[in-house]
Amino acid sequence: MRSTQAKTLASFFLFSSLSTTLAQLTPPANLPGAWTYQGCYTDVAGRTIGAAGYADAVNMTNQACIAFCSSKGFQYAGTEYSQECFCGESLAPAATVAAGDCTMACSGDATQPCGGPSRLSLFYSSAPVGPQPNPGVNGFTYMGCYSEGTTGRTLTHPITTIANAEMTVGLCTAACHAAGYILAGVEYGGECFCGNTIANGGARATSGCNMLCNGNQSEFCGGGSRLNIYNYQNQFTATSSSVSSTRSSTSTAVAGTTTAGTGVSTSTGGTAATTSTASTSTLVATGPAQPPTVGNFNFYGCRTEGTGIRALSGATFASDTMTLESCRAFCAAYTYFGVEYSRECYCGNSFNAGSVAAPAGDCSMTCMGNTLEYCGAGNRLSVYAKSGTPPPSSSSSSTGTSRSSTLTGATATTSTPAAATGLPAGWASYGCYIDGRQGRILNYQAPDSTLNTPGRCANICKDLGYTISGTEYSVQCFCGNNIVNGGSPATNQAECSNNCAGDPTQKCGGGDRMSIVSQGPPQVLMPPAPQTGGLNGSWTYAGCVRDNVNDKRTFFWQSLFPGTMTANKCLTRCAEYGYMAAGIEYGEECYCGDPANVVDTTYYRPESECNIVCPGNSSSICGGGSRLTTYFWTGTPFYTWTFPQDWRAGQYQFLIGGLNIPLMTTESITGKVQFISKGGTGPGNETGVYELDVSLAQSNPAQAWRELHLKTDVFCAAGITLPDKVGRHLTVGGWSGDSTYGTRLLWPDGSAGVKGVRDWQENVAELKLQDGRWYPSVMIMTNGSILVVGGEEGSNAAAVPTIEILPATGTAPIRMEWLARTDPNNLYPFLAVLPSGGIFVAYYNEARILNAATFDTIKTLPNIPGAVNNPLAGRTYPLEGTAVLLPQRYPYNENPLGVLICGGSSNGGGYALDNCVSTYPDAATPEWKIERMPSFRVMPCMAPLPDGTYLIANGAKHGVAGFGLANQPNLNALLYDPTKPLGSRITVMANTTIARMYHSEAITLLDGRVLISGSNPEDTVNPEEYRVEVFVPPYLLAPNKPRPSFTLVDRDWAYGSAHTFTLGQAARNGPITVTLLGSVSSTHGNSMGARTIMPQVVCTTATSCTVTAPPTANIAPPGWYQFFVLDGGIPAVGVYVRIGGDPAQLGNWPNFPDFSRPGM
Repeated sequence: MRSTQAKTLASFFLFSSLSTTLAQLTPPANLPGAWTYQGCYTDVAGRTIGAAGYADAVNMTNQACIAFCSSKGFQYAGTEYSQECFCGESLAPAATVAAGDCTMACSGDATQPCGGPSRLSLFYSSAPVGPQPNPGVNGFTYMGCYSEGTTGRTLTHPITTIANAEMTVGLCTAACHAAGYILAGVEYGGECFCGNTIANGGARATSGCNMLCNGNQSEFCGGGSRLNIYNYQNQFTATSSSVSSTRSSTSTAVAGTTTAGTGVSTSTGGTAATTSTASTSTLVATGPAQPPTVGNFNFYGCRTEGTGIRALSGATFASDTMTLESCRAFCAAYTYFGVEYSRECYCGNSFNAGSVAAPAGDCSMTCMGNTLEYCGAGNRLSVYAKSGTPPPSSSSSSTGTSRSSTLTGATATTSTPAAATGLPAGWASYGCYIDGRQGRILNYQAPDSTLNTPGRCANICKDLGYTISGTEYSVQCFCGNNIVNGGSPATNQAECSNNCAGDPTQKCGGGDRMSIVSQGPPQVLMPPAPQTGGLNGSWTYAGCVRDNVNDKRTFFWQSLFPGTMTANKCLTRCAEYGYMAAGIEYGEECYCGDPANVVDTTYYRPESECNIVCPGNSSSICGGGSRLTTYFWTGTPFYTWTFPQDWRAGQYQFLIGGLNIPLMTTESITGKVQFISKGGTGPGNETGVYELDVSLAQSNPAQAWRELHLKTDVFCAAGITLPDKVGRHLTVGGWSGDSTYGTRLLWPDGSAGVKGVRDWQENVAELKLQDGRWYPSVMIMTNGSILVVGGEEGSNAAAVPTIEILPATGTAPIRMEWLARTDPNNLYPFLAVLPSGGIFVAYYNEARILNAATFDTIKTLPNIPGAVNNPLAGRTYPLEGTAVLLPQRYPYNENPLGVLICGGSSNGGGYALDNCVSTYPDAATPEWKIERMPSFRVMPCMAPLPDGTYLIANGAKHGVAGFGLANQPNLNALLYDPTKPLGSRITVMANTTIARMYHSEAITLLDGRVLISGSNPEDTVNPEEYRVEVFVPPYLLAPNKPRPSFTLVDRDWAYGSAHTFTLGQAARNGPITVTLLGSVSSTHGNSMGARTIMPQVVCTTATSCTVTAPPTANIAPPGWYQFFVLDGGIPAVGVYVRIGGDPAQLGNWPNFPDFSRPGM
């Protein structure tokens, strides 16, 4: 905020030091476009122009201000106090020319005037500037900028199928039209809502629609609590009957609680003006106000009703779209008009007895049709008098006369009133009740009638389906099923002293008093309040919290419970997904996040600003407009993350500059790494595959690479290491044409420092898949055969919902219903052999176990949880997450094998997930457990480490997999330790500086580091990434923890066999253990072949130990494994061993001239 004292001193300095140059200040002559100088204007209370602005104490000029306002689409720009810039769409009516008063030089140009104290150097563009509201598209025409409703959304149907980052007016209007709505509105730059009416008190707004569409920066998409609304073929016409103030009888605002806020937005239900911000200062717009004039009427003051009679009784009407302007038009023939209870208009030529002046602050309820104006309150009228009417005399001013004296005036009688007659059967009188403390105590108001009696009113209410009636002010009739808003019996029954208009012998309420008749004793509901008891679990009410600070949601995840919201529904949903903060807004919107999202105490607002009743619990409050009824979890935390700052955080290191961008990486049993890229569709200078000798990467990088060759394009193929005796690499599938049938083999050779000579072999005329496939998965089965699953025909063509076996068995591919049904969200499915012998497969948001012989489904698991607001979020390409198997520990029967899946994304919005899920498929009744991650992550990679932990790296924070479909790279690594309690397993590790997004990979090397490579986003923002890094895990950085060494002679193991290895020296860090990690081909977050096994180890001497191989192929499918010896958790450099031999005799396959076979 600006300091008055500082401004005075600055003004004194300017006037004293620049007195010789003030007369020389001249507005700039050359202005852009149609901008012209308008002169020096007064800056009035509430701002002459104030829709946006900023301040710059160093570089402010009129041209800079014009450029800023142009970028926001405003046609007025003005500078003030040397350094302030303001923008607007129109001038405040009270602004006037103040020639000669703009005497302060601009902070950025001492020759120009930049206003003065409360003076604006004003400029105007006669032509539209900058971004503009879309005038219309798809048959929709632009209606204008509207505020959000006071009791719910202005347009009640949200569209969730459009990505926030892609929102345009065209997409929103098309979606609303397809859904059968005639109104479409865009908000917050990326949100779309539909409806058939302007609901819940939404109204035209003079400013605030200033956020650019995320998908089209040339047009506006609303703002904070503001919508740009479009009307299909002009089918909607705004009338008092079509503009509803409430969504339903169970979703209403608590009346009389309007408060003008002082933060970023001021609200009654989120409809007040919003502040635009700049980098150097925030300018706060004013909230609701009492206009000094309405047409030819001037504000006369806030007044009470009369004693037992209306203050103004000439004419009246009520409307849910009430404004001061509409009341003035209705009362044009009268001297006075007054508005009460937000919606009631009264006219008269004089005030009736007992009506006196009240404090202006008593008229505190905003108009139902314009929440920027006040329209009285309970027993209070905002009164206006026709121009020329004498102002109120001092004798009529309020001196604090008590309400009770007003209520027991001349019309009160001391005689006993006649009993109510003509009541419906079972109905009876229940006395005099106080009305108006927090709004009407009965929600429905029938038309006023000169025939009004308690009996007539009760019959009207009964016929309408209500059980309670109330009469007031002689002529008024109200109905309801409960007494609400703080209604309670009056202390003196004689306060209901007004004679009924239809029978003067009976009483029909009084001023702010209602005579109640009910079918049985009336149920009195306490005023709605935030629910604090009966909450599910250890939730605690935290307060009313403002939302949309600087146009950003306080809590990110939104779930909708239309018509059914209660506090517990929202709290249960947030808790299920591990969120420890929950907020409820607009009656039916649930937001989940973390307590830290409430950044500081400025987020908390008065309780009165959370004023919308929960539709599912009318005694509870569910937020307000841009206000969250907020709860924090105070029990045992759902998650605890650690944030080490030393060696325990690991370290990223640059390894070598690359020659291609690999979409698949594999470490050969020789220790060299295959970098396989989209050769046929990549840059012209690469062949598609290179081999890296890691031993030379830093000592001799020029000799570290060997170029290999492919005939077909492996773009989005699958890969695996075969269990033959030389560990050949296999890739299958590809981009298009013959590539999709491609079946390619590489016999790895060479050694550290010595180049190999062999190259990839393929010939689709000899060896090919039966079904062409793009984005398939492969797995070695327990019998040594190769299972190929799913994919598409290539080039974004039709699904291939089949599985097949290599080597071909003569059986045609088998169609899988579950693959056909979930295309295209099931690509690169996760596959694994289970200890039960079944085959686990996870795809999209589903998982099942297949019979390994027939491939029939043995068990269908529960659906995989997705996002807190979207159970249909997925885990496989293109909603790409990553998966691994949790460690299998000797004796292998303690627990079933666990599956861990982390990250992913959601359809439509592309909201990346911030959780991991795990399950044990072989359990009798498997279920998924959810664990929060510290940040959103799509396209992550996960690498098993020798110590049984897992490195999670790479990916983006928003979007889906594909070219240009994600943004916000996630630069942070995580370490997942399954030995810790659920929810406490993640450690936040070091950051990289390199974006690793689409087509990035991570694999564990024999030396214990993790190779990090690639990134091929093609998004014009993040680079095509050739640099190769390694992540060094903490176990290689631990001080005073030397690495062990060992010698293992026998590297070809049978199941259950024992093998001796010799340590270089006795253990120095702790127990000696062994870990086996399956050979991995990593692509698109799918580490094909990954498996972590911790076998039995017995050391008979300080340096001689024996390891026992896993007992069966169900525990360790046949193949090659990295063998690591660990000393107290510190791994030695590993070697590859083969377990289970080559039962499918792949060493003799394929028997074609163009392929080499290593034999058995």
